[in-house]
Amino acid sequence: MYKISDFSKITKLTVKALRYYDEEGILTPSHRDENNSYRYYDDYDFSKAQFIVLLKSLDFSIAEIKEILANGDRDADLSYYLAEKKQQILNNIAKENALIQKMNLHIQSPKMEERAMEHPIEIKEFQSVTVASIRYQGSYRDVGTYIGTLYKAVKNNGAGAPFNLYYDAEYKEEADIEICLPTKKLIQDPRVTAKTLGAVKALCTIHKGGYDSLNLAYKALLDYAHRNHLKCLTPSREVYLKGPGLIFRGNENNYLTEIIIPIEEA
Repeated sequence: MYKISDFSKITKLTVKALRYYDEEGILTPSHRDENNSYRYYDDYDFSKAQFIVLLKSLDFSIAEIKEILANGDRDADLSYYLAEKKQQILNNIAKENALIQKMNLHIQSPKMEERAMEHPIEIKEFQSVTVASIRYQGSYRDVGTYIGTLYKAVKNNGAGAPFNLYYDAEYKEEADIEICLPTKKLIQDPRVTAKTLGAVKALCTIHKGGYDSLNLAYKALLDYAHRNHLKCLTPSREVYLKGPGLIFRGNENNYLTEIIIPIEEA
């Protein structure tokens, strides 16, 4: 049996850590003196301590270690725990990399006030257009799951840049979105809807840059509408004049998106 001071030396765990692990129930000493409550550890405790040290070195939290120790044969299941932890780390790395890219865009981009002035507004008459479309209720990020189907259905009958119609007047996590491809004719394919969108009078502007800053273009359009007593209608339209391809994303600083908001005189 080992006193806590000796056990601390052979496990390279501080006495403070050993007391904490005892309180948390993850490394309880095999024997505790009834008279003075001194802790005494044996070889099984040493093996368990080594396992805990390994998990701590791999960035497992106390809560995670407690769950691992409470569930079955720790040695037999270790590879599964490590694989799951590895995936968590990879997910975190991807998330952190996305944040770094977003920060870089703000570091390299003009100030927000300057960018807000880069959206000249026009009022235009947009002619009717024949489209193939897929309408769905869901996240904005889900567009990519449908656009490939749309292109396959249209084949060589495309007649312009793809665009989305947004039917909600406000921002929603689960939005009403219709993805459209202009076509030379009505497409006969059960996977898509073929129709003609009517002519519309609308405010429009061109946004250059990534989609994270599209809100600045919308602000410019809505500010113009308020100043000029124009009523904005739905659906609004985003025409992707230049954007990511089906395989490569390209440089998002060079993306070109036309924002179109139908209007009527107030």
